[in-house]
Amino acid sequence: MKTVEFSTITKLPASPEEVFSHLADPNNHVGLSPLVVAVDNIRRESDKVHFTATERFTLGPLRYNNVIAVTMGLGAETISGEVVSPGGVRLTYGYRVDAAPGGTKLVDHYRLSAPFGLLRFSVSQAKKVQAARSLELLQRFEKNRSY
Repeated sequence: MKTVEFSTITKLPASPEEVFSHLADPNNHVGLSPLVVAVDNIRRESDKVHFTATERFTLGPLRYNNVIAVTMGLGAETISGEVVSPGGVRLTYGYRVDAAPGGTKLVDHYRLSAPFGLLRFSVSQAKKVQAARSLELLQRFEKNRSY
């Protein structure tokens, strides 16, 4: 299996504590990725959170719900995660949450492995999700920002 890595950086108008707390709560992941439509079975440990997420793929009138197992590790300024998806797709992701002038700098890093034939599709979907997540986070924190 081939592995691909990529990152995005987003500046958010919120404190690092607010951003970390938001990303550490699986319930906030619904809509954060345009694919994630539900989160269930949340189980918390001291420094980990386990849950299942339902991703919805659509192609014209066809819809496919892909249920994935997610484990998030909670560090000091980092959140890391592992996703096990059907078809042999594996995703490791990480958020680095750092203070920046006027808010927070969020680095969103992906490491994705997939079998030949699924890699191109998986990478294109993951990059779309990253871009959408940046925009959604900006909208969420702009909406909650007090002037």
